[in-house]
This record gives sequence, structure tokens and C-alpha cells, in this order.
Amino acid sequence: MANKTLFSSALARVLPRTDTVNRAGGDAYAYGPEAKLAQLAATGTLGDGFYADAQAQLADVLDAARKVDPAWVAKCAVYARQSGAMKDMPALLAAVLSKSDPDLMVPVFKRVIDNGRMLRTFVQIMRSGQTGRTSLGSRPKRLVREWLETASTRQLMQAATGNDPSLADIVKMVHPAPATAERRAFYGWLIGKPYDVDALPAEIAAFEAWKADRSRPLPDVPFQWLTSFELTAKQWAVLAERIGWQALRMNLNTLARKGAFRLDGVTAMVAARLADEEAIAKVRPAPYQLMTALTQVGAQDSGGVPLAVQAALERALELSLAKVPALEGNVVVCPDVSGSMGSPATGYRKGATSVVRCIDIAALVSAALLRSNPHTRVLPFEVGVVPLKLDPDARVAVNAAKLAGVGGGGTNVSAPLALLNREKAKVDTVVIVSDNQSWVDPARRGATATMNEWTRLKGRNPAAKLICIDIQPYGSTQAKDRKDIMNVGGFTDAVFDAMACFANGQARDWVEIVNEVEV
Repeated sequence: MANKTLFSSALARVLPRTDTVNRAGGDAYAYGPEAKLAQLAATGTLGDGFYADAQAQLADVLDAARKVDPAWVAKCAVYARQSGAMKDMPALLAAVLSKSDPDLMVPVFKRVIDNGRMLRTFVQIMRSGQTGRTSLGSRPKRLVREWLETASTRQLMQAATGNDPSLADIVKMVHPAPATAERRAFYGWLIGKPYDVDALPAEIAAFEAWKADRSRPLPDVPFQWLTSFELTAKQWAVLAERIGWQALRMNLNTLARKGAFRLDGVTAMVAARLADEEAIAKVRPAPYQLMTALTQVGAQDSGGVPLAVQAALERALELSLAKVPALEGNVVVCPDVSGSMGSPATGYRKGATSVVRCIDIAALVSAALLRSNPHTRVLPFEVGVVPLKLDPDARVAVNAAKLAGVGGGGTNVSAPLALLNREKAKVDTVVIVSDNQSWVDPARRGATATMNEWTRLKGRNPAAKLICIDIQPYGSTQAKDRKDIMNVGGFTDAVFDAMACFANGQARDWVEIVNEVEV
């Protein structure tokens, strides 16, 4: 008789054979076309990653988009923008639809091109030729023109911050029809054509007057227009009270360097703004952005950001994690701390590489789960599980920094599962946060080592569930979707929502979640 273990029909049903090789050279499971596009849309930033460059990522997106129905492309675009807080990818998918389904592109454009930065990105992509066009075309041009004609003066001023293309370039391209004398004067001022000075929007007129006399009050224009000039500490303090929440978070070191915190009342005002619950709920800052801000602020005794402001940042971080689910039972979270996780989360991009690393995101997710579930067990892994003791009562930022401080070595996604099996541990939910590029653990019986170890664990814990959070756009996984396994991509609170639903009995896979998006 042939080997009963090797040729067991039951084993074949439980352990699907691998069907691809991942970017690191390890055996893996390819996402299906719909799941792959959703994963790319939620994690792809069109930057150079550790295992693949930006051009390869773009090719993957375009190929995946060709293999699915345009309606799915539309859903992915809306999901990526509204739930995943992505920027370049929704604009790219909207541009793809301009060729594959121009009618469907119209509602998608109106849903995802929601500010001036997105408008400039869309036009840049359309003109690049990468999606089959080198010009806007009649319908996209009409949509861009309508955006300009219906935008408020404030929206247009925000859109006028940035280049390649600039808002002036876009106005020259689509020729919007100004409905008022004020809008006509604004367009003339923007593109350097003659305009009626008396008809200028009040904000622009004030800006021009301020440029001529810097002793005048700061005009109410985008702060980037002002920071190219030499400002006093008092003027920086005015900006600290006026600029948006995210801009404030990003410019704390600048405020310290320019002396704003040395003025009476500025520290208290900035701290109050940063910790304002209503503002945080409205802005929905990504937790990893706040953790990065915490690591970048300087020490008070060296003239840096005051401790009260740093404390407010920590409060904001805690508030941003309010949606982390309280999972029931024995929870194990496994952050990947291997060498590839030290790469920038949004990829390498000349002049714009993020300081946030993949390991920072994995560490933050782990620390957040530990905070909401104090009995959570944390098993960082690379080639093997890295022993690390965390305090569930410590601040999220402290535990996240401790986790992010370890790392290096190869990737072995099955390592924490193997440890749980050796211990014969009782488990209800396992959460793995990784780039999924496992290569140290060899496949056995045609399946990945991760699937083998998970099957062993399920033998002891039949109700257990595995959630794999994929934070890089490489298109493969170590555990194939089924009723007890969920793959979800991204690093916003949409991931926590999906995780909570799955872990607490609503067995929807990620494709089903994206499919619920209305376009």
C-alpha cells in the first residue's frame, strides 16, 4: 500500500497545494484576481518595496484590473480611498476605468477625487500614458472641469499647493468657465494672466497685501504659502492655532525650532488641539502616524517639543485606537520582525520616503491588541519566535517601541504556530501581521508550513480562527482563505473592523467586505 499519510484524501482536502512562489522565493498561495486587486488597492503606494520596485507594483495592479470586472475595480477604488485612506491607488484605478468603463468612472471619480491633492494625482496618472492615455480625454476633462467649477475658494487654494502638475497647469488644460468675477480673477491670478484686483477673493487679496507688507496680520491662506517666507515666533504661534490638525501634528518640531512654544499659552493651546476628541474623530489619523510623531519630537530640555504636547500626542494615539476590537478567549498576536519588515511601509520614493517602517505598523497593531485584550499573548517572529516580555498596562507607544526595536533575519511565518503546537496551547484567535514573504519554512505535503502548523493547531482547537494582516502589496499569502482563515490587507481602522467581525463570528472574507461597497 502507498503511504497513507502522504496520500490521505482527507489531508488533501485540508491542505491545499501551493500555487505560486512569493517574492522571497518561498512557496505560497496566490490571491485570486479579486482579492489580489483589493490587497494591492489597500496596501500599494506605488513606491519601491523591499522585494519589488514601483514598476512591478504598477504592472501587478494593471494586470489584476484587466482580470476582473470593471465593477470590482470601482469597488476597490472606493474602498481604498474611503476605508483604506489611500491616495495614489484610488486615483490610478479611476484612471483605469476611464478606458475600461468610462460610464462607471464618473461615480468613482466623484467618490475618490475628493480634494485637490487627489485631483492633481489623477491628472498626473492620466497624462502619463501608463493606463492607456497620454491626455485626459473628453469625459475625464469634463469631470476635472466640473470639480474646479464647483470647488470652493478654500478648496482651490488647498489644491494650489503642490506641483507636477500644479493647479495652474490643470486650469490651463481644461479651461474651466468662471461663474463669477471673483472666480475669473482667481484663475487669472493663478495662471499669471491679467485679472481684476478688486474682484480677487478676500484671502488672496490679503495674501498679496501681506507679501508687500509683512507687518500685516497673517492672511488666511494655506500655511505652506507662508512658510516659504521668514516668519517670527509669534507668527508661527498664530499658524499653530490656525492650521489643520494633521498639519499641526506634522509641524511640531518646526514650531519648537522657530520658538513658538516659548510664547505664553502656545504649549497649552497646541496640547489641547492635539488631544481634542472631536477633532481626532473627524480627522481619523492613522495610529502609526501618531507613533511616528512621538518618536520624532525632541526632548524638552534640548529646546524641543514640550512634554505636555508629547503627552497630548500619546493621548491622541490612544484615542485613534478606540476601534481596536476586544477579542474573546485566548488571543495570540504575531508581529513579523524579520529583516524585510525594516523597509518603509509606503515604499522607497526619492524625496518622499516615509520614516514609518513595516515593523512599526506590526508592532503598533500588536501593542494595540494587547491594550484592548490584556491577556493577549505576543509572539514576535523572524526565523524563530523572539522572546520578549511586554507589560499590558504600559502605554501603547512604549510597547510598540519595544517591539519595533527587535528584528532582522529571515521570515518564517509558521514559527509562532509551531511554538503553539509544541506547547499544545489553547487558542481561540491568532493574528499574524506580516509582509507574508515567508521563505525559511519549507513547504510540506504540497502545502505551506503555515497551513500545516495551522491544521495541527485546529486539531486541538477546532473553533480557532486565523487572521493574516498583510501590509505589503506582494500578491501572495501563507494561509489560504477559508471559513477559519481570513486574509485582510492594509493598516487603517478598516482592518480592525474586518478583524472584529471575523473573530466574533461574522465569517465574511475580505472580498465580501469590499463587495459591499456601493458605487
